[in-house]
Amino acid sequence: MMSAIVSKPWVLARMYEPDVTIVDCRFELGKPEAGKEAYEREHIPGAIYLDLEKDLSSPVREHGGRHPLPDPEQLSRTLAKNGVSPETRIIAYDDQGGLYASRLWWQLKYLGHGQAFVMNEGFSAWKAAGYPVTADQPIRVPASYGYTLHPELLASMEDVRDASGRDDVIVIDSRDPRRYRGLDETMDPVAGHIPGAKNKFWKLLLDDSGKWIAADRLQEHYKEFPRDKEIIVYCGSGVSACPNFIGLKEAGYENVKLYSGSWSDWISYSENPIATGEE
Repeated sequence: MMSAIVSKPWVLARMYEPDVTIVDCRFELGKPEAGKEAYEREHIPGAIYLDLEKDLSSPVREHGGRHPLPDPEQLSRTLAKNGVSPETRIIAYDDQGGLYASRLWWQLKYLGHGQAFVMNEGFSAWKAAGYPVTADQPIRVPASYGYTLHPELLASMEDVRDASGRDDVIVIDSRDPRRYRGLDETMDPVAGHIPGAKNKFWKLLLDDSGKWIAADRLQEHYKEFPRDKEIIVYCGSGVSACPNFIGLKEAGYENVKLYSGSWSDWISYSENPIATGEE
């Protein structure tokens, strides 16, 4: 199986091929226009822009977390409008370590999309390498986008609640250790983690230079988790868990699910238990 993480030279060699679409996913939490503005200033030639909150999420409701998944029909229309078909090879990038590009990657896999990739390192590294950038926005010919959902990639709140009493399911919290322990919570009104969850901060998937660690190091990173278990990943709102989803897949784990509502959904149910400290 080809890696989901691809290098800058790999992208450079394929960026003008007719079945390739490059997607700029840059975004900044708390500055919702910053990613789009960065795209309008400069981006990889031919890239379209998809916004975390406008395109890759649906409106916030009582439950579902801070970034609920978009309606699949709506996302398929967005892709089709931008000239993407199920046969398109999609390369996603951002400037946040693959955080937002991974969210798009997961959503594409949930729709059953065949070839989707995340560019290693991101836009700043692309530009620093002297690779081409432009402010020109591409003209896209609309396509049609049919999809078949893959519900086996998604975990519900009930699935996670049930997992706490089972030894064949592992729940992984992808947030930084201080948020996991309940010591520092700036995003959500309640601090802590889902009882029984293990902490694997998503940024540990990157080396000191911001590159994804290699497959053998990924296997070492996750070695405490048996491969025959079901693994559910979550974070604050279903975004930073997506790099861990990819990392587990790259390390050879088969049965991995995303709890898309994540912590912000979990705490919207007052009866759900909360843990603090280490597990």
